[in-house]
Amino acid sequence: MPERGQGADFIEALARGLDVLRHFSPEHPVMSLSEVAKASELARPTARRILLTLQELGYVHVRDGSFSLTPKVLELGMAYVGSLGLWDMARPHLEWLVERTGESSSMAQLDGSDIVYVARVAVPKLIALRVDIGTRFPAMRTSQGKVLLASLEPEQARKVLAEPSRSGLPAAPPMSNERILEILAETRERGYALADEELAPGVRSISVGVRDGEGVVRASMNVTVHAQETSMDTLINEYLPLLQEAAAETSADWARWQARPVKAMR
Repeated sequence: MPERGQGADFIEALARGLDVLRHFSPEHPVMSLSEVAKASELARPTARRILLTLQELGYVHVRDGSFSLTPKVLELGMAYVGSLGLWDMARPHLEWLVERTGESSSMAQLDGSDIVYVARVAVPKLIALRVDIGTRFPAMRTSQGKVLLASLEPEQARKVLAEPSRSGLPAAPPMSNERILEILAETRERGYALADEELAPGVRSISVGVRDGEGVVRASMNVTVHAQETSMDTLINEYLPLLQEAAAETSADWARWQARPVKAMR
C-alpha cells in the first residue's frame, strides 16, 4: 500500500505512482497489470491509469500486455546523486582503491533500515550478489550499513532499524536490540565494520565512513571480496589502510564541494 502522508498538501496520486515504480525489482522486472495492482494494493483501473501515465512520461515500457521500467527511471535516482556531486567526488578515489586492491568498491548511504548504493567501481569477479547504483540491502547485514548506523545515536539507530526493509531480500535471523547496539558500539570504537557472509554466501566486506564538511558521517565506502579468496587478515591489514585513505580523500573533496561558491538563482 502506498505511504500516506498527514499534511494537507499531500498528493496521494503522486505517492501511488512512486509506489508502483518501487514494486519493479530484479525479481519482478516485468509485470502484468494484475500483478502490479496486487503488489501495490491498488484497484486495477487505478493501477492501469498510473502505468499508462508513466508510459506516456517515458518511465514504463509496455509490450504484449506486460510492463517494465525504462532507463529513464535512472534519472530519478541520479538527480539525487548528482545534486550532491557524490559520483564525481567518489569516482576517482574508488578507481584508485580498486586499482590497488583488485577488488570492487562502492559508496552507500542510509535510507531507513536499508543502505542504497550511490557510487560503485566493480571488477569482473564471480560474487553471489549483483550490485548497481540504486541497489538496496538491509543495513545490519552489510559492513556499510553498520558504519552508517554506528554514526547515529543509539536511540535513533533503534528507530531506524524498526522500519521495514524495502530491499526485497528474505528476513535475516532475528537479533536482539542489545546485540545490535553492542555491534554498533564496537564499530564506532574501532572506526570500521566487517561483514563476513552475512548478506550472502561468499561475500565478505570491510567499510569505513565518509564525512561531509562538518565532520558528519554521510556515507560509507567499502571493499568487497570473495570469502574463499581473501582472508579477514588481508582485509584488515592490507585493504583497510587503503580504504581509509580513499575515504579520507573523498571526505576532503566533499568538504571542498560544500564550501564552493554557489551562484544565486535568478
